[in-house]
Amino acid sequence: MSLRAQINLILLALMALCIGLLCYQQVNNTRASVREEVEGSNIVATHLLTRMSWVYAQAGIGAMVTFLGSVGHVRANDVSLYDADGKLVYHSPPPQYKIGRDAPAWFTRMVAPELSPQEISISGGRLVIQADPSRAILDGWDELNRLARIALGICLAALAAAFWMSRRALAPMRQIVTALEGMEKGDYHTRLSDLPGSEARLMGTAFNRMAQAVQDAAAARRAASDAQTDLQRHRELTQIIQTHIEAERRSIARELHDEMGQSITAIKSMGQSIIQRAGPADERTVGIARLIVETAGRLYDSVHELISRLRPFALDDFGLADALRDLVSDLRKQHPDVELSVAFADLPPQLGTTLATCAYRIVQESLTNALRHSGAGRILVHVAGAPSKIVVRIEDNGSGLPPDWQRPGHFGVRGMRERAAALGGSLQVADGAHGGAAVVAELPLY
Repeated sequence: MSLRAQINLILLALMALCIGLLCYQQVNNTRASVREEVEGSNIVATHLLTRMSWVYAQAGIGAMVTFLGSVGHVRANDVSLYDADGKLVYHSPPPQYKIGRDAPAWFTRMVAPELSPQEISISGGRLVIQADPSRAILDGWDELNRLARIALGICLAALAAAFWMSRRALAPMRQIVTALEGMEKGDYHTRLSDLPGSEARLMGTAFNRMAQAVQDAAAARRAASDAQTDLQRHRELTQIIQTHIEAERRSIARELHDEMGQSITAIKSMGQSIIQRAGPADERTVGIARLIVETAGRLYDSVHELISRLRPFALDDFGLADALRDLVSDLRKQHPDVELSVAFADLPPQLGTTLATCAYRIVQESLTNALRHSGAGRILVHVAGAPSKIVVRIEDNGSGLPPDWQRPGHFGVRGMRERAAALGGSLQVADGAHGGAAVVAELPLY
C-alpha cells in the first residue's frame, strides 16, 4: 500500500471517529431534550386536564367529551376518555406536525423515555393521559440527519483536499524512487534537483551526498581493480622476464663451462707442455710458460665463480638445499671472518624450478647485502617447509637497517619482493630479534 493511501486511510478513520462521536453526542442530546420536553408537556397536560375535570365534573362525561374535542391534540400527549364501564368514549386526534413521517424504530428505542400513563378520575369515568414523544423524536432524527449530511460533506471535502495535498506533497518521492532505481541499475551519475518542501529537500540533499559517495567508491574500486590488473600483468611480465633471464643465465653458464672451460684447460695444458719441453736450460721460455699456466688458472677460477653466480649447476642437478650449501661454502672462503650457517627443516624433496630459483636468488641477494653493508659477524640462513609454503629466513647480527633503506634506488630489496610477489608470495624486511636485520620470504608451493 502506498504512503499516500495510508495517509488518506488514517484521515478517513479519524474523520469517521469524529463523525461517530458527533452523532453519539447528538443522540444523547436528543434523548435528553425528548425526555425534558415530553415530561414537561405531560405534566402541563395532566395539571390542565385535572383542573378542567373539576370544572366539568358536574356536567358529566358529555361535557368533558365536548371540551376535549374543542381542545384537539395536546402536544406530546395522547388523551383517552373512558366511561364508568371502561368503554372508550374519546381519543385525541393524531398530531398534524410532520404528519405521515416517523423516526426509525431503532432510533426511537434509543432516545424514547419510559413514561407511565397518567390517570385522572372524573365523575362517571376516567381520563388517561399517555406521553407521545414521536414528534420530538422525529425532530431529533431530522436534526441528526442534517448534522450527518453536513459532517459527511465536510468529510468528503476534507478528504478531497487531503488527497490533493498529499499527492502534491508526496510527488517528490516519485523522483527519489526513480533516482534510487537508476542507482540500482548502476547509473551513479544520477542527481536530484532541489525538491519542494523542507523534508523532501533534506532527502534530496542526503541522496545526492550518498550518490556522490557511491560514485567515488565505485571509481575507487575501478581504479583499484585496474591497478590490481596492471600489477598482476606487471608481475606476470616480471615472471616471464625472470624466467627468460634465468634461461639465458643457464645457457651462458653452460657455454662458459663447456667452451670457455675447455679452452682455458687447453691453454693451461699447452703451458705445462711448453715447460716440460723447454727444460731447465731455457729459463726464459719456462718463465713465460709458467706465467701462462698461472694466468689460465686465475682465469679458470674467475670463470668458475662467474658460472656459479650466473647459474649454480647444483640447483638444477641436486636441488635447492645443495645449491645453498655450495653458496654458503663459497662465501665462507671469501669471508673467513664471518660465521655463515645454513639450516633446513621439513623441506619438500621436490621443488619446482621456478620456486627453487626464486628462493635461491633471495638468499643470494640477502647474503650479498649483509656481507657488503651490515658488518655482521654471524649470518644464519634457515629454510623451512610448511603444508602449503616454504619460509626462507636470513638473519644477521650486524648494524641493522639504515634509516633510509626504503628510499628509491634500493633495487635489491625491490627485486626480491617482485620475485616473491610474482609467485603469489610475500617478502618482509625488518629489524632482527637479536639485532641486525631479518629478511623473511613466504613462497607458496602451489
